[in-house]
Amino acid sequence: MNSTSIDNATSRSQEVFKESHTRNMKTNDTSNSPPLVKEKDSYMVNNTNSSLPKATDAVVVTKNYTIEPQCTIMSRSDFCEIKGDIRIDGKSYTVFIVSSETDILTAENTSWSIRPYARKGDQAAMAAVREWTVKLVTDASDIPQCTQNHSVPAILFSAGGYAGNHFHAFTDVILPLFLTSRPYNGEVQLLITNGRPAWISKFKTIMKALSRYQLVSIDNSQDIHCYDSMTVGLKRRTNKELSVDPDPSSSPYSMNDFRKFLRSSYSLKKTMAAKIRNGSKKRPRLLIISRKRSRAFTNVGEIVTMAKRLGYRVATAEPDADVSGFAQIINSCDVVMGVHGAGLTNIVFLPENAVLVQVIPFGGTEWLSRTYFEEPAKGMNIRYLDYKIRVEESTLIQQYPADHVVLRDPSAIWKQGWFAVQSIYLRQQNVTLDVNRFRPTLVKALDLLHQ
Repeated sequence: MNSTSIDNATSRSQEVFKESHTRNMKTNDTSNSPPLVKEKDSYMVNNTNSSLPKATDAVVVTKNYTIEPQCTIMSRSDFCEIKGDIRIDGKSYTVFIVSSETDILTAENTSWSIRPYARKGDQAAMAAVREWTVKLVTDASDIPQCTQNHSVPAILFSAGGYAGNHFHAFTDVILPLFLTSRPYNGEVQLLITNGRPAWISKFKTIMKALSRYQLVSIDNSQDIHCYDSMTVGLKRRTNKELSVDPDPSSSPYSMNDFRKFLRSSYSLKKTMAAKIRNGSKKRPRLLIISRKRSRAFTNVGEIVTMAKRLGYRVATAEPDADVSGFAQIINSCDVVMGVHGAGLTNIVFLPENAVLVQVIPFGGTEWLSRTYFEEPAKGMNIRYLDYKIRVEESTLIQQYPADHVVLRDPSAIWKQGWFAVQSIYLRQQNVTLDVNRFRPTLVKALDLLHQ
């Protein structure tokens, strides 16, 4: 599993990440873009004098189907919901909506583009997502003819962008895909673009749990797949990472629903962390997430010995491509600890009321740690503790002189941009925990299990 911070994934510094998000959906003529009507955190296309599909007042009948194309533009994702005679050509990356009527084609523009990945606003991520064209056309001989007809709806999504990173696979793809597909209760077919075989294999259990039908790798497909209904893109209604909008009016599902779904998908047995009572001989289970390439604990043995003396049963493991196997391990634990990195994403498999202890590396990474794991953990009903290492606990002191700017002033490195921060504080650094200083944090985790 690639865990470089998030690892090679987040290509923007804190300041760049916080800037306002820009639109990625566009018509062929951007000078004639439609006005947007804001509805809570989403924007519905108001297509007066526009070539975009009409959100409310466009109704075109073809082959006994009603076409009601509706595109929703959100801060983190765009998606279009389409009904009618839909034909998907994977060779040209085009979704055709075929009509025998000409009314809807009177505007100058009858197509638009969408990158079906839920991290809009991050230009580096979206540049690695294949662009698809959704095109309204008349019923003519040059339109591709169906070779495979399907009786269930479809959802087209991308596993491009940063999805090779475990954290981004969940926050940018899997969680939005759950929110988009779950209402169909399995009666939906998933179409993947940018779908690398290793990624598909890694998350095959989740794909099978979301759909009763075979996953279709649609890129360059020789077949023309045809549907009566489909969604292009994924629904992500919040800017918060690894989170669901808590407003029930925006989504019928919560993070609790998502975690229940994961436990069911992977047949995870433990739903609640151990509750320790005074006088009980029950020993809670602690998992130390180990890393080998960077941000590794150099003194795991000392940490294990100290934790056992406190009364923990201790296991160590490093996540890999076997998501199912690691889900079983982490679900069996009551407390999990690890240095900030993509491997901590596996807290989604923890039982309720478990405790996450995030070790924050040296170098001004508090904002990353808070945004990517502290805030999401609290939304999952997981108790949260952190431990910020001192410079003396970082192996960077062995690589740089004591007065070097890397050790003396991390803010100066942040000013150089994300890649400088990533290459130094996330790739070059390992951690030698001061076990005496860290001990109270594990004691506090025990206290939380008593509550």
